Amino acid sequence: MDAQARKYALAAQRTEITEYHIYKRLAGKTKNSKNAEVLNRIAGQEKQHAAFWESKTGQQVKPDKWRLYRTLLLARFLGLSFALKLMEEKEGTGADNYVRQARYFPEAADFAREEGEHEKEILKMLEGGNLTFVGSVVLGLNDALVELTGALAGFTLALGETKIISIAGLVTGISAALSMAASEFLSTKTEGDPRAKEAALYTGISYLATVILLILPFFLVDNKFVALGIVLVLALLIIWGFNYYVSVVKDLDFKKRFWEMASISMGVAAFSFLVGFGLNALLGVDV
Repeated sequence: MDAQARKYALAAQRTEITEYHIYKRLAGKTKNSKNAEVLNRIAGQEKQHAAFWESKTGQQVKPDKWRLYRTLLLARFLGLSFALKLMEEKEGTGADNYVRQARYFPEAADFAREEGEHEKEILKMLEGGNLTFVGSVVLGLNDALVELTGALAGFTLALGETKIISIAGLVTGISAALSMAASEFLSTKTEGDPRAKEAALYTGISYLATVILLILPFFLVDNKFVALGIVLVLALLIIWGFNYYVSVVKDLDFKKRFWEMASISMGVAAFSFLVGFGLNALLGVDV
């Protein structure tokens, strides 16, 4: 075995043994018996792959603990769907990689087929996972970002102190969150979806959480224009984070979704700011 082939074999061995531990640990944590069965089966195959590479390298390799605990942490806080899709997309040996390395090890062609089956099994498993209510979360986040950034931008010039702006924004946000949740409930119930309550809950919570984050600067900063600037930055960060999450689990174009959502939110905020400026000039309010 030449140096290049050995280097690849050791890297593949470490990846496989790491993924074995990842899938095994995730299988033990999931409450869905079918998902656990799929994850345990994949873990077993990864262990077999690791044993094959060990027979070639002649040495034992420890798993990548950083990658192991990072993936488990992502699965715990951001969901199994996100963790597995990110691992599939960004890391791992993968079917394509094994096809390229078949020139060194002919057995890698069989591994490529098995890795491809893993990816299909994971995708099929995730279809019924925690992506069910992504649409409801999108609805809550998108409406909160567009409506509240616009409202706060308008309030900044139309109203006086930051406390008044924050109270007005909070009342507006809470009312809108309840309204959005009720609308989502009635809409999904009309469609005959038995999960109408859950959909409404996801919509309302995502809306309210966004409202609280965007209102905070007006509670913490005395200068309302500085507070508004912080709100706009927070809005862009929320848009970036959420669209990155959705782009991973849904295989969507991140840049397109981000710029589309950011343009709408910032556009509405700019228009509302001008409306507030016009009202202020018309009514002669001291800002």
